[in-house]
Amino acid sequence: MAPKAGFCFGVKRAIDMARQTAVDKNSPLYTLGPIIHNPQVVQKLAEEGIVEINDAKDVPPGKLIIRSHGVGPEVLEEAKKHGHTVVDATCPFVSKAQQLARDYDREGYQVIVVGDPKHPEVKGIVSWTGGRAQVVENASQAAKMSGYDRVAVVAQTTQPVKIYNDVVRILQQKGLEVKASNTICLATAERQKAAIELAKKVDVMIVVGGSSSANTGKLTKLCSSTGTPTYQVETAGELKAEWFAGAERAGLTAGASTPSWVIEEVKCRMKELGEKMELQEEGMNVEVKTLRSGETVKGKVVQVDQDEVQVDVGAKSEGVIPLKELTSYNTNPNEIIQVGDEIDVVVLKAEDEEGRPLLSKVRADIEKNWGRLEEAMNNGTVVEGTVREVVKGGLLVDVGVRAFLPASLVEIGYVEDLSKYLNEKIKVKIIEMNKNRRKVILSRKAVLEEEAERAREELFAKLEEGQTVKGIVRRLTSFGAFIDIGGVDGLLHISEMAWYRIEHPSDVLNVGDEVEVKVLKVDKENKKISLGLKQLLPNPWDNVEEKYPVGSVVSAKVVRLAPFGAFVQLEPGVEGLVHISHLAEEHVEKPEDVVSEGDEINVKVLSVDPEEKRIRLSIREANRNDKKERQKIEKEKTKEKVVQEQPVMETEEDTGGGVSLAEVMPKELTDMLEQNK
Repeated sequence: MAPKAGFCFGVKRAIDMARQTAVDKNSPLYTLGPIIHNPQVVQKLAEEGIVEINDAKDVPPGKLIIRSHGVGPEVLEEAKKHGHTVVDATCPFVSKAQQLARDYDREGYQVIVVGDPKHPEVKGIVSWTGGRAQVVENASQAAKMSGYDRVAVVAQTTQPVKIYNDVVRILQQKGLEVKASNTICLATAERQKAAIELAKKVDVMIVVGGSSSANTGKLTKLCSSTGTPTYQVETAGELKAEWFAGAERAGLTAGASTPSWVIEEVKCRMKELGEKMELQEEGMNVEVKTLRSGETVKGKVVQVDQDEVQVDVGAKSEGVIPLKELTSYNTNPNEIIQVGDEIDVVVLKAEDEEGRPLLSKVRADIEKNWGRLEEAMNNGTVVEGTVREVVKGGLLVDVGVRAFLPASLVEIGYVEDLSKYLNEKIKVKIIEMNKNRRKVILSRKAVLEEEAERAREELFAKLEEGQTVKGIVRRLTSFGAFIDIGGVDGLLHISEMAWYRIEHPSDVLNVGDEVEVKVLKVDKENKKISLGLKQLLPNPWDNVEEKYPVGSVVSAKVVRLAPFGAFVQLEPGVEGLVHISHLAEEHVEKPEDVVSEGDEINVKVLSVDPEEKRIRLSIREANRNDKKERQKIEKEKTKEKVVQEQPVMETEEDTGGGVSLAEVMPKELTDMLEQNK
């Protein structure tokens, strides 16, 4: 084992900063690109809620971790502009190279960066010079440079020292003024030196690290340059027994972005291969199964505890599934699995600290179901799942893997209480997947919208004008009400609600009311439906001539005034006009001089036109009728009074002779009494 292997200071610092930031769950947490070039570490951080993104503009504001490679100043400004809180985890050695490049550029030097022009660290350094720095990968490229008098040389922190020194020497030989600042990380140089020394002492060399890791790639090249067969692997599962055939000693080193647990897995696997080869050479029959990290194996459950499950996978010891690798939900293990069950598991580590295989059922489920779910997403097909938990912002749904259903995609509208879906089976669509981050995003709303669209199509196909349908009032506006008539909203305009004038739809309807309406118009092209309510109610104009015959005097209410007269309501839905010339006996300048809105008055019906829905009325004529009636009543009263005051006349019999009544009464009074008889 090389004495210097695995995480360097800068990488460990970035990982620690990310995990400390992840303690705060109140805001989203992102890394701009993979925090280090190791997919296993990136996946573990994703499980802890740290999401990898490529552009700060693509996601809602949150805490944005700048990875150890660093970025240019424009990226930092852009992140802050979009509301992100920046957590700068740039390696201090990289930061130093950035600052030196910036300062040399300001002093007028042509900055030369020794490194890989495609590497994010190098791109970041160049950005700090405003893009003016030149990148060279070796001395031969430096020799071709021209047009500069003063140059300043910095390096990618993982560059071999020899390449950097060769570039500086070539530039000096060209007669240029050279300002050299060796920004190569000391730990990198020591790691490379230790790897070379080890490679010279062994028969085969293994270098562990991410396939996209630049420093791991350089280690592999350096070890290979010694003449020792050298192989680079990312995980223990990539090791092959034939590499070690005939070897007495094998060397192991790792890049700066390789975590210790991956190194340990590779180390254990190398020992297993060595032991197996020794036994085979001795002619022994090996029946114990050799496990490799990353492989999927079958096993039988032998014990279920609250925090782990033990599984016999045929290895020299029973494997263990930690609770977090058994299920993605807060569930009792006994609800998931029983002793005797045969299950598929993924080997996380061939041996843990206690020598037991570390297994995962969750990852095996992902491997088993991922293809099916990916196909469902690509085809847009519906899958069924069970709601397992209510969490912040949505629901966790079991669709064969753990999936997240955002609250905004549970229903077509807003849902206040998500707990009603717990343990329910629901139909959903998959809208986003990321296998490395074990991320699956669902939408139930998409399924409901498709079902609603099908219902709309079916309804429009059979809906006809003149039909009477039932519906539910969903929404009120100032101009009408939207009625759900079976998955489709139709508009009931305020003018179609009643035969009389109403101020607001709430005067007639309430949200949630079930009503019967008539289909007035169907616009299939624009998917619009017009509805009517008053058409199903009696029309007060149908028998208006019988109820208000010409010449009759009826009571009415003044509802509005106009310059030419007053509109009065005889009953809801029936209004008539009292022209200004019929408001009073005398000349009227303005209707409000005589009547006001809300007044209760008597009017005489002058004419009725049911076809045009017009009634002419008169207050003046009604008053004249009243006057005549009063006069008649007064005349009657006068007659009665005269009769009562006339003295009683004695008859001829009473007086023993005398005059008759006709002889003593005036002829007019005699005629009036005769008439009263």
